[in-house]
Amino acid sequence: MNITVYSVQPNDMPCLLQLIRQLAEYERRLEQVVATEADLERALFGERPVAEALLAWQDEQAVGYALFYPVFSTFRGRAALYLEDVYVVPEARGQGVGLAFMRYLAQIAKQRGYDRIEWSVLEWNTPAIEFYKRLGAVPKETGWVGYMLTGDALEALANDRE
Repeated sequence: MNITVYSVQPNDMPCLLQLIRQLAEYERRLEQVVATEADLERALFGERPVAEALLAWQDEQAVGYALFYPVFSTFRGRAALYLEDVYVVPEARGQGVGLAFMRYLAQIAKQRGYDRIEWSVLEWNTPAIEFYKRLGAVPKETGWVGYMLTGDALEALANDRE
């Protein structure tokens, strides 16, 4: 089957959101999806876009998406492409869709002068880990612990309340 990868367009928001929900279900986090089509359109095409997305198609069927954005390393003095999500529908796995996404993203990274692609993978997602290893990817062993500030804590900090 022929795989086509292209940048998401505003009219692709329903398809993109459906695939995001499928990824969340696969990751056992569907209840966390609160994004709307309008949210995605604003993030990808608003006045100050914060991310980009790709869709993969086989024939007339959307079979996956990838969402990414630039990050910067002060130590390296270089930008990188951060791959937030890559998802391939179960029936299309093992058919080259993931490879097509990663190749497309590598080309974007090189065109933009980025020196790497970074991402995270759930530790239980063995098929994805094995796929990444076959590409030559290595785990980042930084010793860092990820944090986030959200909800009431974010509001309190932003409003100078502790």
